[in-house]
Amino acid sequence: MHWMKILTPLALSLSLMGMGGSAQALAVGAAPTAADQVLIDMQQAFRKKDRVRLAQLLPQARGHALEPWAAYWELRARLEDAQASEVEAFLQRWAGTYQEDRLRNDRLLLLGQRREWARFSALHPQFRMGDDREVRCYAITIAQIEGHPAPDAAAVLRENWFAQRDADDGCTHAAGELFSAKLLPAIDVWRKARLSIEANRVRAARDAVAIVATDLLPQVTQLNDAPTKFLRARATAPGRERKEIMVLALIKLATSDPDNAAQMLDSKWGVHFNAEERNWTWGVIGKQAALRLSPTASDYFAKISRDADLNDELLAWKVRAALRAGQWDMVRKAINAMSPEAQKDSAWAYWKARALLQGRVSDAERTEATALLRSIAGPGGFYEQLALEDLGERISVPPAPAPLTAEEKAAARANPALNRGLYAILIGLRREGVREWNYATNLHERGGMGERELLAAADFACQYEVWDRCINTSERTDTVADYSQRYPMPFEGAVVAHSRQVGLDPAYVYGLIRQESRFIMDARSGVGASGLMQVMPATARWTAKKIGLTGFSTDQLNDRDTNITIGTAYLKLALDDFAGSMPLAAAAYNAGPGRPRNWRNGPVLDAAIWAENVPFTETRDYVKKVLANTTNYAALLTGKPQSLRERLGKIGPRDAAVPEVNKDLP
Repeated sequence: MHWMKILTPLALSLSLMGMGGSAQALAVGAAPTAADQVLIDMQQAFRKKDRVRLAQLLPQARGHALEPWAAYWELRARLEDAQASEVEAFLQRWAGTYQEDRLRNDRLLLLGQRREWARFSALHPQFRMGDDREVRCYAITIAQIEGHPAPDAAAVLRENWFAQRDADDGCTHAAGELFSAKLLPAIDVWRKARLSIEANRVRAARDAVAIVATDLLPQVTQLNDAPTKFLRARATAPGRERKEIMVLALIKLATSDPDNAAQMLDSKWGVHFNAEERNWTWGVIGKQAALRLSPTASDYFAKISRDADLNDELLAWKVRAALRAGQWDMVRKAINAMSPEAQKDSAWAYWKARALLQGRVSDAERTEATALLRSIAGPGGFYEQLALEDLGERISVPPAPAPLTAEEKAAARANPALNRGLYAILIGLRREGVREWNYATNLHERGGMGERELLAAADFACQYEVWDRCINTSERTDTVADYSQRYPMPFEGAVVAHSRQVGLDPAYVYGLIRQESRFIMDARSGVGASGLMQVMPATARWTAKKIGLTGFSTDQLNDRDTNITIGTAYLKLALDDFAGSMPLAAAAYNAGPGRPRNWRNGPVLDAAIWAENVPFTETRDYVKKVLANTTNYAALLTGKPQSLRERLGKIGPRDAAVPEVNKDLP
């Protein structure tokens, strides 16, 4: 555990607000107090759903700075059996807090599941966060039942239902109500089923099919279990519903064998489908081929007769496949078919501009491309930086905003939710602390904090070296940017020394750490990676042996210097294995070296096109963010304008004439 400065503003703000009689202070190097340990124990009991233990510990949490969490855990664990008066007493006792609104969220979900619509309607207007999709869907149901649905009810339902990966009660129930009222067309219900089958969420697919064709539910299970057998056993399928079942079967087959699905669609089923059904199915087949970096992907996408029949996700993969194949006209048309919101994304604005500048370019196309580049150009992100360079500029650190006033800083330090968030993080309740912090900055007031308030909140987190909240909060500002907050450089001496010792650019190491751990010393991933540079135990053992680090054991990975030593050594070995390619080495660091060794095969590509085609969403975003981070850190460290493009280069198959190094890189 990493302990920090005394949080005197915490005690002051909580006592003044009457929200905790004797808040605890945290001292550098101190272990959790006995009072803190009660909260830690209650968190563990809540995770284990141990109601008895929670009830036993709750009296010991009275007066603690984090008492709202203790009260929330105890009541939430028995919410299904709690009396309405108990819930109301909690909401009044902790009015204005994150815990109050979170329990209101939990209560609304329970009331929706129980179909207690009157109580839901009475409570819902007080729900400040409004960030729960299922709650939104229950509200749509109530409006429909009461006979006053909003004009955009179907559109709002689609947005929330389609975004739910797993089966849920609220949106499914609302979809059924709107479908019965003829406000939601059958095609939207079938599209939900298609999305669910492709995502291997069979229960969600069954829930959707049950709305439009209950008699076909057994076939959903059959096609999900054995799509090839299901398709071969069927003759032609008259009727809309049965054709949709065949679409689902082809989608399921495409997730494992897109070429076989394409052959079946071409030879048998395509003639029985309408244009929308064919186009969507070809879109899924093309996407699945593109995920395998198959050259057939662009051929499959070319069979689509109308891009407007695809959703934004399928269109995004059509763009990626077209970029990889150098088909710029397809890039432009697919982006034009995206929703207005998607077209504003910096990636698609950038690639549309690039597409407009290919071949013989008219004055109107050049003007449009320049306007698109200018609309996103800046030092912040990957495509923003590329746009800036395409406009002839380099990446520099923007001017710092006006310094925070004493009053602005004091307001942040007096904010009870920010204080509780930091306190929770500092005693090891990181998940709870992050949620409360984010509530304070993003959700307590509609639209979140203003930009100067965000800078002050980020400064508060920076002062206590809670770097992830410092960075993430500062990044929420739009018109002002404080790069000392967004790109901090903790442990600068150690990072720079270890980087230079192994021949790495310190900016590259900082760019990677910022993405890996946000400088959280005790960070641990779901797969077991540890510390600042998120090193896996097996990788650490291999690297330690490779560099001759004697006496190493994996419990040393949370030691700062050891973690940096192992992480920088491995990154340098990966960089050497990929002949100095920063994008490939970053991909190897995130996904293991075997995958980028395969992903580099095929045509020689601009590294930006290669990165956009990385099949794993996490790794695709990771590579782009690490390289953009690196460019900004280089500007900060050197004080000179930088180029992202120079760090990208080209990516293609390994040059057989170049000897392989570190072939055993794990």
